[in-house]
Amino acid sequence: MNKWKRVLLKLSGEALAGPKKTGFDEDTVKEVARQVKESVDAGVEVGIVIGGGNFWRGRTSNAIDRTKADQIGMLATVMNCIYVSEIFRSAGMNTEIFTPFAVGAMTELFSKDKAVRCMKSGGVAFFAGGTGHPYFSTDTGITLRAVEMDADCILLAKSIDGVYDSDPAVNPDAKRYDTISIQEVIDRKLAVVDLTASIMCMEHRIPMAVFDLNEANSIANAMQGKINGTIVTV
Repeated sequence: MNKWKRVLLKLSGEALAGPKKTGFDEDTVKEVARQVKESVDAGVEVGIVIGGGNFWRGRTSNAIDRTKADQIGMLATVMNCIYVSEIFRSAGMNTEIFTPFAVGAMTELFSKDKAVRCMKSGGVAFFAGGTGHPYFSTDTGITLRAVEMDADCILLAKSIDGVYDSDPAVNPDAKRYDTISIQEVIDRKLAVVDLTASIMCMEHRIPMAVFDLNEANSIANAMQGKINGTIVTV
């Protein structure tokens, strides 16, 4: 498989927390930065979305209104992007953080034109704040941005090394798919991304790749089209 020209990379907040399970593990983030810089230097245009699970899992609480819980989650993703963006800058990259709502002078309001210019000029565009609306996950957020940015692929760097036919943490005989269609993902309810995001990927024909963030050089390899995980085809 040839390398991608423009990719959107989804990083889970929990994965960035490392063994601490909350906050940030700086060594993990610096390793992500090293690999992304290697890819950007090789000519890949990169946008990044980060989940907020290292700070907030509001859906587990029935004591908080869903809209408010989702708003807290959006702000968690903004914090994550500001931190990771600064680590990227310390590694020698230019970055811009875009949000669908105003966050003072800390981010830019999302603009496709500005984000494309950032990526085309060798910068990394961070898309924080999800879609800006409750009831939509960061899965939907990255799919929306991938469609808008005309991305070639969505790369999902997770704490698991691909898509399985059942939960490998529960079933030791679970089998990993090398490739699987997005239609089969939907039919089997495999939850690679949520249903809204899955349908958007199918309708707009954007493939996904799922791989283990913690595997050596996995991000740099994935950005060259070398996936040791699962390709979700469209």
